[in-house]
Amino acid sequence: MGEHVHNRLAVVRAERRVSRQQLAEAVGAHYQTIGYIERGQYNPSLDLALRIAAFFELPVEALFSLEPFRPLTDEVYGRKATS
Repeated sequence: MGEHVHNRLAVVRAERRVSRQQLAEAVGAHYQTIGYIERGQYNPSLDLALRIAAFFELPVEALFSLEPFRPLTDEVYGRKATS
């Protein structure tokens, strides 16, 4: 079970101009927990991951993944992933 969960939380939070404190209050977490998640030091519970996704009105898989995310520039500009 101890698998690392990759996330784009910091990127989305910055894009939406939401502070860690604002997000934490909105989802019922401590602001330090948000920081731990962003740095990959803590995997969110399913409940917390779903609350964060709902806050940003995004599917949970847009924020969290068991596989590393491709760089956003690759996704935006349609570059193919290299294996």
